[in-house]
Amino acid sequence: MTHVRQIVEKPWIWSFVGMFLVWLATVLYTGGTGATQVITAALSFATFTVIVGIGQMFVITTGPGNVDLSIPSTIALSGVLAMKIMGGSDAMLAVGLGASLASGFAVGVFNYMLIRLLRIPPIIATLSSSFLILSTAIAYGRGLKIKPPRMLADFTSAQVAGVPILAVVIILFAVGMSILLNRTLYGRSVLAIGQNMRAARLAGIRVERIRFATYTLSAVLAAITGFLLAGFSGGASLNMGQEYLLASIAVVVIGGTSVAGGKSNVPGIWGAAMFMFLLVTMLNTFGASAGIRLILTGIIIVTVITIAGGDKPAR
Repeated sequence: MTHVRQIVEKPWIWSFVGMFLVWLATVLYTGGTGATQVITAALSFATFTVIVGIGQMFVITTGPGNVDLSIPSTIALSGVLAMKIMGGSDAMLAVGLGASLASGFAVGVFNYMLIRLLRIPPIIATLSSSFLILSTAIAYGRGLKIKPPRMLADFTSAQVAGVPILAVVIILFAVGMSILLNRTLYGRSVLAIGQNMRAARLAGIRVERIRFATYTLSAVLAAITGFLLAGFSGGASLNMGQEYLLASIAVVVIGGTSVAGGKSNVPGIWGAAMFMFLLVTMLNTFGASAGIRLILTGIIIVTVITIAGGDKPAR
């Protein structure tokens, strides 16, 4: 009983409980038809949400008011930049990935300059920068209709025994990021800053360096998402990152990370991303109209956030 109680007390467990319940409801409604295919699809689409969710998690962990709203525009810029540079050629794959990473790094630096040098609140700074980033993507990628290189398309869609290869790679990546968060000086510094920034500074933590690295990490992960998503969806589009604005925040909170900062975890992001995809799938299976789907999705997400949000850390 003690072990069960310890598991139940972990905030992130509820994202997996919610994921299982909506999957079960879908399977029971369809009589078991397509149960495995639904999980495969959930793994495929949740992968991209997990990548941006991890970046957003590090930002939110640094304390109240810290959030990256430039993720959708960074995804779009990265996607169109990489597709145009690669031109569908496998030989240009490494160059396209390098350009994508460079664009993410540049966005992260720009975001932090607005926050640090101009003293603009993060939510305003990243929202403002998103307009400039998206405008750049529009100017550069207007009318872009270039297919991704075959190697990239094959990698993002390949499966082994019904398990997407990309999902396996990102699971391993998530394990690495969990180690980074909990076992390294950088990760512990992020947690310390979120718990009390002033105390962290007095303890000798280079707060602004850590915040710079965190916003840059978020932008780079968004850029990687844009690169992979363009390969998965058959090309880049200017609205390809639109759905990841609220999703990147929702999976963080549903996954058990405290919006007050200083408390986070990586496993819950996977459960939350799967939950959100399966929730939409369940409502579609039930034949709910678009309006009803949005209302029910909002109600269910708020309920899970309330349960999974956990206590705010003391300050």
